Amino acid sequence: MRRDTSNAESEIPDAPAPKVTGSQTLVRGLDMLDKVIDGPVKLAELSARMSLTRSTTHRLANALIDRGFLTYLPRDGYQLGPKLIQLGFLAQSQADIVQIARPRMEDLAARTEDTVHLGRMDGDLALYLDKIPGRRRVEISSRIGDRQPLTSTGLGKALLVDASEAEWERLFVADQSHGAPRADRTIWFDRMRGYADQGHAFDLEENEDLIRCVAAPVRDVSGKIVAAISVSSAAQYMDDDRMSELSSEVRETAQKISTDLGWSPDVRGPRRLRR
Repeated sequence: MRRDTSNAESEIPDAPAPKVTGSQTLVRGLDMLDKVIDGPVKLAELSARMSLTRSTTHRLANALIDRGFLTYLPRDGYQLGPKLIQLGFLAQSQADIVQIARPRMEDLAARTEDTVHLGRMDGDLALYLDKIPGRRRVEISSRIGDRQPLTSTGLGKALLVDASEAEWERLFVADQSHGAPRADRTIWFDRMRGYADQGHAFDLEENEDLIRCVAAPVRDVSGKIVAAISVSSAAQYMDDDRMSELSSEVRETAQKISTDLGWSPDVRGPRRLRR
């Protein structure tokens, strides 16, 4: 771990800075981490970004270097340090996606009055991790722990929006051969291309008679899809117009859960390859 002891960028002394409280110092330290998030930043530029004198910036940066939150590269400047990598791994390992997603799901269920599901990939199936029943008198057969085909459920299709068309083909053929509800390949592929472009997916009574749903993917800090959420109800409550209206609401909730997992809108998932 390298400490910045060079004063090459601060030969002219700054005027003494006013004293600040411990909480102000903490906030400034956190702000400094944000300012170097895009890569190495030299002292003069970092000082300008922080709106602090160079001497104050230098002292604060050195304190963060001592604790491993920053490192200093002599020719390039300051960048994020190894302590943040360690904390990131620990935070990710401690994250319970069901616990994190539950408040968002409850809010979505209350607003829509429909059943909300959370699921993830489990091999070549969609595993249902959580379910919040809706207020309507609609019986939906899904249960926590159920595994359903990826290609016929809204949840499953949302989990696949980043996958290649070759992977879609493999799963479609496998599901059809293993007893998934019969589907027309051309129609299914056309719909999947649209879902991939729009960032959400529909179940149009494909998995369960008279049940429709809207689903959207949940991403982790790397942008990878790690789960999906869906809103399900009887077809009588889910005409085309309502499904279209729900799409933005479901995507927004999925994005909030993703943000809770460390995802940022600037981070994109892997680009889907067409065959």
